[in-house]
Amino acid sequence: MRLHRLDITAFGPFGCSQSVDFDALSTAGLFLLHGPTGAGKTSVLDAVCYALYGTVPGVRQTGQGMNLRSDHAEPGTRTEIRLELTVAGRRLEITRQPPWERRKLRGTGTTVDKAQTWLREYDAPAGAWKDLSRSHQEIGEEVTQLLGMSREQFCQVVLLPQGDFARFLRADAEARGRLLGRLFDTQRFADVEKRLAERRRASEARVREGDAALLADAHRMQQEAGGAMELPELSPGEPGLAEAVLAAAAVARSTAREHLTVARCRLATAESAHDAARQALDEARELARLQSRFAEARERAERLQQGADAYREAQERMARARKAETVAPALDLRDAAEDEHREAARAEARARVDLPGAHAGDGPAGLAAAARRATGELGGLESARRAERRLTQVAEERAALDQQERADEDVLREADAWLADWDATRATLRSRVESAQEAATRAEQLAVRREPAQRRLAAARRRDELAADLERARDRALASGQRAVEARARWLDLKEQRLNGIAAELAAQLADGEPCAVCGATEHPAPARKVAGHVDRETEERALTDCRRAEERQAEDERSLGAVREALAAATAEAGDTPVERLAAEADVLEREHAEARRDASGLHAAHEELRRAEQERERRLDERQRAAVRTAARLTRRENLEREQVSLEQELTQARGSATSVAARAAELERQAARLTEAADAARAAEDAAQRLKDADARLADAAYRAGFDTPRAAAAALLDDAAHRELQHRLDAWQNEEAAVRAVLAESGTAAAAQQPPADPDAAERTAAEAARRLREAASARDAAARRSSELDRLSARAAESVRRLGPLREEYDRVARLAALTAGTSADNERRMRLESYVLAARLEQVAAAATVRLHRMSSGRYTLVHSDDRTGRGRSGLGLHVVDAWTGRERDTATLSGGETFFASLALALGLADVVTDEAGGVRLDTLFIDEGFGSLDDQTLDEVLDVLDTLRERDRSVGIVSHVADLRRRVHAQLEVVKGRSGSSLRQRGG
Repeated sequence: MRLHRLDITAFGPFGCSQSVDFDALSTAGLFLLHGPTGAGKTSVLDAVCYALYGTVPGVRQTGQGMNLRSDHAEPGTRTEIRLELTVAGRRLEITRQPPWERRKLRGTGTTVDKAQTWLREYDAPAGAWKDLSRSHQEIGEEVTQLLGMSREQFCQVVLLPQGDFARFLRADAEARGRLLGRLFDTQRFADVEKRLAERRRASEARVREGDAALLADAHRMQQEAGGAMELPELSPGEPGLAEAVLAAAAVARSTAREHLTVARCRLATAESAHDAARQALDEARELARLQSRFAEARERAERLQQGADAYREAQERMARARKAETVAPALDLRDAAEDEHREAARAEARARVDLPGAHAGDGPAGLAAAARRATGELGGLESARRAERRLTQVAEERAALDQQERADEDVLREADAWLADWDATRATLRSRVESAQEAATRAEQLAVRREPAQRRLAAARRRDELAADLERARDRALASGQRAVEARARWLDLKEQRLNGIAAELAAQLADGEPCAVCGATEHPAPARKVAGHVDRETEERALTDCRRAEERQAEDERSLGAVREALAAATAEAGDTPVERLAAEADVLEREHAEARRDASGLHAAHEELRRAEQERERRLDERQRAAVRTAARLTRRENLEREQVSLEQELTQARGSATSVAARAAELERQAARLTEAADAARAAEDAAQRLKDADARLADAAYRAGFDTPRAAAAALLDDAAHRELQHRLDAWQNEEAAVRAVLAESGTAAAAQQPPADPDAAERTAAEAARRLREAASARDAAARRSSELDRLSARAAESVRRLGPLREEYDRVARLAALTAGTSADNERRMRLESYVLAARLEQVAAAATVRLHRMSSGRYTLVHSDDRTGRGRSGLGLHVVDAWTGRERDTATLSGGETFFASLALALGLADVVTDEAGGVRLDTLFIDEGFGSLDDQTLDEVLDVLDTLRERDRSVGIVSHVADLRRRVHAQLEVVKGRSGSSLRQRGG
């Protein structure tokens, strides 16, 4: 990848358009990007990253779009980044415009334009650019595929942030693993570990579930078998569980089959005894039934003889009732006619009560004629009724017109009063909108300045806290160093004392006849004796252990001191030397101004809405005033028409009412008169008809009674029976006859008479014998059923257990295989001696490559003194694989990278960054990186080391590679001739290019 040209507009600190000609800078191979602090050196790198990936690096990803826009840009200038580069043999141009807020083309306020992205490719044969895509997603996928690395990898490989690699150099294995995992994309290996662990848990769960089901079946078999089955105390997953369950099941099945055979024999014996007892019981019950039947028949015959007279009286009464039934219809007809006549007479009397005196003696015909005359007169009043209703409507319409006129006068008066103040109201509302808009703009500007001030304040507070921590860490390091020196001196003294008395220690182990460990002699005439104060081996080893612990504590304190120094340097670089009180005061001022501006701007929407509602109210008032004027003109014509119609209707009603107060009153009077006359005529006719029907019914009743044999109709009525009495009498007759026939039939039965001659039967004794036999049969059948069910259930459970054992075989084999693999990749297996996880193993290989690539440059930068080496040793209780040490050629010792000084840490981390860039480039598919940037860190180097570092960087431009150094170190401007200077000003920063 080679950069050719970068155009920046309204981005970061650059308010105007700026251009960078990387082709001119790259001719020298090494160029310098410099400028004062805060001028925008890093913003140039941010622009390159944003053009490629649509986001800026690292912690500067505070948001998208308008957060990238320059505060110095003109309101109408849109933020834009255009980058021209060559990658994979293709010359491309990427243009990105983040979303931005601009003023509306119409009306007031602002609107947000969406982000825009263009990708073009230069067609060399045609000599012109051709468009490839305008899709954010397609362009992002195309760039990532061509570069072969993600944004995080690009920022680590091409931009080379030195602070990150200094932390990487001193980091522990876990932090180092996280960074390497992001750069080399080893998530797939972690996914393999996770997948194997999930498969192990799933396999184990299936095996345990199968064993649990098998044990459950075994416990059910044990419950079915009772005490005939014993199970060993095994848990799911233990070996031998399946064999033990199957063996116990076989014993239980055999015992159950034996019990079933015995139960079947007992059931056959009980069935025979029960059949004999049931037969004897049936015979005793039949004999008792016949004897009881004969005795009961004799008693019933005696009762029939006693009731013979009552039976004959009932027969005679039934005969008279049957004769009277022929007269019943005539009796019912005469009673109905009499009731009808009485009701008709009462109705006629009620109808004649309200008749006028002129019609009190009229018959039905006269009353009907009077009713027809009243109805005719009522029909003539229908036209007058309509006129009366219309007159009421006319009065209501005139009242409504008067009410509308008063309402329209109020509307006109209110509209004129409101519209008279419209100009002043509009001016006031527009002034509120403009004030709120200005406050919103001021709040946005203050919001951009507030966050950097807060970050500087937080960094200053960290700086002051870390300064105090640095003193404490320095004191702890000095104290632990002194203790380490004292512990080492004590160990050396004890070691020397032990060596002085080693002869006595060896002599204590001599035995007669055994060779001496020193001279080999078997005789020991004068062995050495221990003197007072002799130091033994255990004492020396304890002193050595104390010495090592003190040295480890010293190394740990020195690492802590280095970490505090690094954090203090980072906080100082961000906060500067400004006191915390001053920064806090500046931040408070910005906070108060921002809160005030936001408070003033909060009413913008409400002011807009109030102005819009006022304009709508004005339109409504004008419209109402115009409609009220139109309605006033229309009401004049309508009122004249209603007045003429009212005079005409009043004349017509005066003639129709007569003496009544109204037409309705006159009509109601005629309606009541016609109704009374009609009702009276109908009642009179009904009374005459009812009297004639009563006379006819009396004649028919007398004739019917004579033909039935009764002297008078009253005698026939007395002989009648109602339905209930008739049914009761007939029931008594039928019951006597049925009882007589039944008694005769029973006494005539031969079996009943023969049974009466035998001794009395005893069915209770036979029933007790049968019940006892039935109980023994039920017990035998229950025992047989229980034995059969137990045997069947044991067979079923045994078959299911055998099937479960067969099915669990492959699952156990799979679990064993997966568990071994999962433990191996997770680093918990005994076969994994270094306890390295699979992802750590892959990262360790990558780290070994990085250390080898970095050592080539570190060896030259340090004049052959330092070498980076990868270590697989475990640290503490953690796992091994990601250790990184430095070998000092001057001492020949290998030590932790945290013990390097500030300058040594810089060129070691630089070498590590360059080596990591080479390895990541190879990992990404060998994409050639022709343009690299190194961001800061050169201020900690002396002149000689700086020359050596620059020599190493100078080798990077071999094969037409260019390297950009981002630094504000003054000495570099003298050593590097091709320069891109960032000039800071009140109206924004600008770029100035020279050399190359």
